[in-house]
Amino acid sequence: MTTEAFVARPRHGAIARIRGWLANPWAQPRGLAVFTWLYIAWSLIPVLIAVQFSFNAGRSRSTWQGFSLRWYVSDPDLSVLHDPSLRLSLIQSLRLAGLTMLVATPIGVALAIGLARWRGRPAQAANFLMLFPLVTPEIVMGVSLFLVFTYLYDFIPLGTWAQFLGHVTFSISFVVVIIRGRLFAIGRDYEEAAMDLGASQIDALRRVLLPMLAPAIFASFMIVFALSIDDFVISQFLSTGAETITIPVRLYSTARLAPSPALNALASLMLFATLIAITLAGLFLRTARRRQAARGGSAVQDLAKLEF
Repeated sequence: MTTEAFVARPRHGAIARIRGWLANPWAQPRGLAVFTWLYIAWSLIPVLIAVQFSFNAGRSRSTWQGFSLRWYVSDPDLSVLHDPSLRLSLIQSLRLAGLTMLVATPIGVALAIGLARWRGRPAQAANFLMLFPLVTPEIVMGVSLFLVFTYLYDFIPLGTWAQFLGHVTFSISFVVVIIRGRLFAIGRDYEEAAMDLGASQIDALRRVLLPMLAPAIFASFMIVFALSIDDFVISQFLSTGAETITIPVRLYSTARLAPSPALNALASLMLFATLIAITLAGLFLRTARRRQAARGGSAVQDLAKLEF
């Protein structure tokens, strides 16, 4: 074999591998893994830098001057704790998220159970209308809600109550999707077994179905909280003054005015609250799935121990 042939073969093999990768870059797990990590780095590095400078001892948002909690609690005038405008935005966001979570989740659970039991063409139309907010651009939703509360339901003033109703309207669909998925996984066997043992429909719902839906209900609480505290468009359209400005609206309105790192601290608090809610929802769902998998078919046997 000549030297030229020995050199040409590796080149030919390398060219073939390059052509194969260009034809299907996702065929090998390495390419997908590299792309995934690059995307994660591209997404997270700016966020981590913003969080880092929320702990900066100085006022600069580009030069690190040491670790400090100045912009959270220490600064007597500009920290999140002492600045009235930032504090009001934090309180308003937490208030809206808490109220939306407590109201939207039970309504969404009830609607999901009702839609799962409803049959016929009206049920199909109701399912479509229930999922409509998920596919509607949020800017359209915000403008529509603004017009509704301005001209149609003008007895509800713009402000906290209008924002609350807007967040509930937007969040219910997410709850319905989560609960419907759990209902599909559970099926109707457990309810029918409970009724065969003498339970009424209300007892089967209260003592069998709702406990099995508990992980999805808890996850819905957390998801709605995260969606509400992170919402910008609806909160912006339905706000009226400083007392109804939420964290995202405050960040947008002051980000271009050479703000202090206190704005980074406010954004970090919103980020921490969202991450905690999502993490708790994920952990609760994972724990519930593991318990259900470990129990196996013993759930039907446990029904016999209930006294209806």
